[in-house]
Amino acid sequence: MNTRKLVGLFFKTLLVGGAVGLFVSFFVASGRYMEALQPFDLFNLFGIAIWYVVYGLLFSVISQAGFFSYLFINQFGLSLFRSFWPTVQLLLVAFALFDLVYFPYKGMDGEIALYLLILMAVGILIYGLIISWIKASETHQRAFVPALFLMVVMTAIEWIPGLRTGEVDYAALMILTLLACNTYQLLILHRLTGSGTNTASIHGPGKQKGKNVKQSKKGSQKKVSPNKA
Repeated sequence: MNTRKLVGLFFKTLLVGGAVGLFVSFFVASGRYMEALQPFDLFNLFGIAIWYVVYGLLFSVISQAGFFSYLFINQFGLSLFRSFWPTVQLLLVAFALFDLVYFPYKGMDGEIALYLLILMAVGILIYGLIISWIKASETHQRAFVPALFLMVVMTAIEWIPGLRTGEVDYAALMILTLLACNTYQLLILHRLTGSGTNTASIHGPGKQKGKNVKQSKKGSQKKVSPNKA
């Protein structure tokens, strides 16, 4: 990936974060928007919208920092654990899901129902499985577990500041923006680096090998034929 693509990814992810932050604010902060509409106050309405766009941009930066940390962690894990790295990642995914239920429940002294936290964790897991399946189908099956690790573990780590506030609206705004930005970066990376699925090399390696053998035989025949003549 060259510098131009890297800079483009940064600003496009910022755009995704700002757009998602603004969109989600219509639901989590609907009361503030209604106050600006009754009576209609354009300046206040514009200020509220800009405020949540800035939130989205901030969460996007956090997402990008986590994403590039994930790339380093993935390479480090491969070199350290080798063939056991996928298993380690799955264990970390399970641990992160447990933390998403246990620590918020304890930190908020039971203010949030336990079943809501479980549903939240299950929702993040299901979403992560869907995005990981898409990533694997567009690249290679080996990408499934690392993609799930990013969507669950790294997103949970990035979400820690939102969980510490204890504000449900802020936490919801943050997690949805983080998921959107992580999804965008994960699914666009192989397109930028040109590491997507190669039909010849992955789905039909035998056919490709046969073609290469035939081409080499033809080339050798062409080289031998002048000597025979």
